[in-house]
Amino acid sequence: MKTTHEVELNQPVDLCDAKGDLNPTAKGWSRFPLHRCNLKRHPLRKKAWNYWCITSPTHLFSVTLSNVDYLGLAFIYFLDFDTNEYYEKTVMSPFGNGFDMPEYVEESLHYNHKDMLVEFIEKDGDIKLQVQTSEFGGKPFEANFTVTRPKNHETLNVVIPWSQSRYQFTSKQECLPASGKLIMGNNQISFSGDECFGCLDFGRGVWKYSSSWNWGAFSGKSGSNTIGLNLGGKWTDGTGFTENGIVLNGKLIKIGEEIRFQYDPQNFMKPWSMKSNQSNLVDLTFTPFFERIAKTEALILWSEVHQMIGYYDGIIQDENGTSYSIKRIPGWAEEHHARW
Repeated sequence: MKTTHEVELNQPVDLCDAKGDLNPTAKGWSRFPLHRCNLKRHPLRKKAWNYWCITSPTHLFSVTLSNVDYLGLAFIYFLDFDTNEYYEKTVMSPFGNGFDMPEYVEESLHYNHKDMLVEFIEKDGDIKLQVQTSEFGGKPFEANFTVTRPKNHETLNVVIPWSQSRYQFTSKQECLPASGKLIMGNNQISFSGDECFGCLDFGRGVWKYSSSWNWGAFSGKSGSNTIGLNLGGKWTDGTGFTENGIVLNGKLIKIGEEIRFQYDPQNFMKPWSMKSNQSNLVDLTFTPFFERIAKTEALILWSEVHQMIGYYDGIIQDENGTSYSIKRIPGWAEEHHARW
């Protein structure tokens, strides 16, 4: 079964032309990051971020570096699944000072602020994630993780073209083996085992001022199979491209059809439904157990996200029609509105 109509790219390509507009030959998707995100011009409209999330069967830790052209943000958060113990911290820099966002997905990134040190160090197929801050949940804090990109591991890389001057490249990387630890005061929390995964959301683009989206993702095990999922909605509507895909045992199944996100915006804690529009590729229920609400109001930036942490259950199919049972795999789903 053919799962997408979208053009697959196989050669390196620049995202932008000399004017900073979308390079027409950059439209498409790929199994490995091929785009050089050479953003330029379009003042205040350029957006860049590297979001990492590490999950185990019992905990979640996330760290992000983001530059939205007039403001830089570094934020971390931690959740204990059993107790719902939760902490979050954000550091902001006017005009993105100190945020030098690289053009390529597999490049190192450093941010050094008096309140937080963050490093994403790429070396020999591994990524070292390191965070230090003197206060997180009332305690000194350190995070040290190693995330591995297995050889030939496929990921979801796609350009979403709203217009010639408004576009986004995203690299969503699920099922990356991860291990490491958090040190919170005198307590140490270890992340290890074959159900501990890292997920990268790498974004570079030129955005409209007002935007909304849904995002759902997980990485986990189904029997002896490793399965990761990335689903998006709203922000890709009408472009002819999606950010939907399944990573099954390291191989990407690109989904070209839209996914229906069904949930109650008056009560995000109710179960969500996510289904593919025309096929049986995706039929999932997402049951939240924690709601993360993040609001940002700074100058002309306004953002509100309801990111739900919970468990996925249901069925996923591959291109041959083989079904895989999803049972209680931890992940997240969100609704996000932004004026930025």
